[in-house]
Amino acid sequence: MQVPHFLLADNTDLPDEVFIVHTQYPRFIWSVNHDELEWLDELEGEEEDLVNEIADLLDCAEAFYEREMKRHEAELI
Repeated sequence: MQVPHFLLADNTDLPDEVFIVHTQYPRFIWSVNHDELEWLDELEGEEEDLVNEIADLLDCAEAFYEREMKRHEAELI
């Protein structure tokens, strides 16, 4: 099975929440509405490298979310 790097997720227990799940190391769940991260892996490496990698991942996650929302809106029209 091929799993994408990012997934959109929701849950009926938290109806106002939207999550982005990063499925590769370092795995995380990002609450879009509250801008909170939950790390699923221990982060290893030099702090400066980690900061840059995390910033890049969050930029990619944000671009993924915006692209998915545009596609969703286009389907509604």
